[in-house]
Amino acid sequence: MKGTPSFGKMSKKVTHIKCRRCGRVAFNVAKGYCAACGFGRSKRMRRYSWQNKKWNRKRIK
Repeated sequence: MKGTPSFGKMSKKVTHIKCRRCGRVAFNVAKGYCAACGFGRSKRMRRYSWQNKKWNRKRIK
């Protein structure tokens, strides 16, 4: 097979794995950083004033 049926087999890879810093399943394997806490991209925690963030399953304000 080639073409359209083959493209359905391409999306079975795992995009996100568990993050070492925040513990959420948000670490992008391909990009190499966490979508939730910014680990791998920044030393600082990725957070904004409008959000309640959990860091290792403990809420920080």
